[in-house]
Amino acid sequence: MAKTDSTGSTWRYRWARRQNVLRVSTFRGAEATWQRRDDELRRLRILAADFHGSAAAGAGLPLELAADEVVLWALPAAQLVEVRHTAVLPAPDLTVAPPTGPLRPRRPDGVRVTDAGMAVITSRRLVLLGGRGRRDWAYGRITGLGHDPAAPVTLIQVLDRRRTSGLMLPTDAAAGFRFKLTLAFADAIEQRPAVLAQLDELIAEHAQLKPFRPAVATPAQARLSARVPGGRRTVAVAAAIALLVPAALIESNPSDPTGGAEFAVAATPEASASAFPALIRPASPAHAMSAKPTRSPKPAQSPKPTTSPRPSATATREPRCGAPENPLGYDFCGGTRIRRPAAEVCDWFSCVPQFWAGRGYLVQCHDGSVSLAGGRPNACAEHSGVRRTVTV
Repeated sequence: MAKTDSTGSTWRYRWARRQNVLRVSTFRGAEATWQRRDDELRRLRILAADFHGSAAAGAGLPLELAADEVVLWALPAAQLVEVRHTAVLPAPDLTVAPPTGPLRPRRPDGVRVTDAGMAVITSRRLVLLGGRGRRDWAYGRITGLGHDPAAPVTLIQVLDRRRTSGLMLPTDAAAGFRFKLTLAFADAIEQRPAVLAQLDELIAEHAQLKPFRPAVATPAQARLSARVPGGRRTVAVAAAIALLVPAALIESNPSDPTGGAEFAVAATPEASASAFPALIRPASPAHAMSAKPTRSPKPAQSPKPTTSPRPSATATREPRCGAPENPLGYDFCGGTRIRRPAAEVCDWFSCVPQFWAGRGYLVQCHDGSVSLAGGRPNACAEHSGVRRTVTV
């Protein structure tokens, strides 16, 4: 027998079941995304602590090492690139945050490939052992370094070289190369502890963003709008139409439904305040026949002109500025941004998939769904972009 509430209905239980399935699915997706980034940060932390090379690692390489120089890492597939135009790169820094998006295997505009060979990171320099010769970038002479955020290209400027050059690597090896180059540069300037402290801070901040298991939806929380196809969105559209139709009828100002003809009558001295004839309607035939003649009929007086009622000039403003009805006080009217929404926000708003994986503030996308990625470059990327901010 199907479960029913005190009213004998079963739709509330079906609504609660759907909500719980949706909440669990969204939570698991957000938790998986969080766990992947947490694992990556901890892997980088272990690598940063144990990243030490050796002189034996350079055995067999056509590279002469200094007395205190060791090989830290080598990649057999790398391309030497040069920039055709003058470029100014930022000073090298120790940022080690993992990339947020995949790199595309493309060469940026204005960059050409001039050689290919093996890339070697040592404790003192970056070296390319190419088919046309060797190219060195000593850490002590680097004045600028930039990693392309969309392509696996790293450009380097040094003091004794006018043209900016660098390396282009396979997309799957670019992130590791950049991290190991940062560690080698940090060792050269004796800043390895700063890199470790930065990773510890990133891990601690990420731990605070771990998604919470959502509350269980109960049949008592179901709203009558859940029974309407389309839910709250359909109700909102119907309410908007109900408000717009009367306003449109008033604005149209239809003519008098009686359809009586209008005649122009000359203004009398008593109604001479108007410079134009007044519009009056003739008396009906029955009224004209029953009227008694008088010796001196009084001159007809012009009636005061009447106007149809006009709508107020003030624009009608929908409650909550278009936001769906909710007990959370969330609206689109402008106010404080919401970075930690209530656990039941998806009961009242249509949330995007992976909603709890968002890292920003609450926004509404152009398709009507809400996302927790406000302020991010990819906010509502799969939902036609950001429409407006949800506030409280």
